[in-house]
Amino acid sequence: MERLFPPEPYLDVIDPLSAFLGAGNGTMRYTFADAVKLAGHACPTVAGAFLMARHGMMRLFPDELPRRGEVEVIAAGAVDAGVNGPIGQVVTLLTGAAATNGFAGLGGRFVRKGLLRYGGESQGLSGWLFHRPATGVRIRLTFSAQAFPLDAEVAALMPRLLAGEGDPLLETRFRDGWRNRVVAMLADAGRQTVRELP
Repeated sequence: MERLFPPEPYLDVIDPLSAFLGAGNGTMRYTFADAVKLAGHACPTVAGAFLMARHGMMRLFPDELPRRGEVEVIAAGAVDAGVNGPIGQVVTLLTGAAATNGFAGLGGRFVRKGLLRYGGESQGLSGWLFHRPATGVRIRLTFSAQAFPLDAEVAALMPRLLAGEGDPLLETRFRDGWRNRVVAMLADAGRQTVRELP
């Protein structure tokens, strides 16, 4: 399959549940393409969520492969607030932390259910809190695509195309402009999009 988003950031993890159940040694690589397959599309939100979750995992596991399924995540706001739901799906992909629909575990081990929670603003939180219970390390993150604005001409094409106007040339111009914004975010690897909160 053609690599649509080079250079493509990735995150290598080890998943103890995967190893326990015989899916190799549990080492896996998650790429941005995996997030695109999950979401069904590529956009600044999917890219920002991927870069944020990647950053969080790398910060929680600075000297070893991040351990998927051993991280808690708390999001400020409800699951249906803004784009929290789609962000949460990408966060689950990389961290293994799942909401109430997650894996309940085996014999009390490998529990993923409840590791992703929403509504953290009631606890005074903002952004997304990534927590590694084994060490107590916590990091709060957020992301913004403002450093990579969509070209005004490209933005003006979206409502026209959604209304059924336009032609193949305009469709190509829109797709290329939209894709270029995502590619620029990925090439930046989160430096201008992901921010650590105090």
